[in-house]
Amino acid sequence: MARKNIILCGFMGCGKSTIGSLLAKRSGMAFIDLDSYIEKKEGRSISEMFSNDGETYFREREREAARELSAKRGLVIAAGGGTLTFEENVECLKKNGTVVLLDIPVDVVSERLRNDTVRPLLARPDRDEVIRELYEKREPLYRAAADITVDADRSPMQICMDIISQV
Repeated sequence: MARKNIILCGFMGCGKSTIGSLLAKRSGMAFIDLDSYIEKKEGRSISEMFSNDGETYFREREREAARELSAKRGLVIAAGGGTLTFEENVECLKKNGTVVLLDIPVDVVSERLRNDTVRPLLARPDRDEVIRELYEKREPLYRAAADITVDADRSPMQICMDIISQV
């Protein structure tokens, strides 16, 4: 029988996609980036969904994707930055998976996202303030959702080995 899913959560820029891909290779599981999964199903970018249909539309697609992926096993899922801030998504994904928080200080996040031009929530001149406010709002929700918390301000390999040893 295939293993339970591993769901990586954490603030944007914490390394979910990088760690997820490496973790999948190391554990023999399949990797799915939730945002990319949604974009592929929709045939357009998240930025387009946000600008054309609004955040509510995107969050509905995100809920559907969480339900679909939670029905499968043996996946490493990189959740979007907002996915696990919604209790319905948390409950759904935890039914068949272990949620791992990639914990990283907000200052490191700001530095990593300094030149980001992709994330719609950061397309503003007051980027650092937006990051700090969103981080303070989301971080307690990530902690509440997580089964395991790992320090993500280390090398990707160290983080992967830490996760493998705990799941």
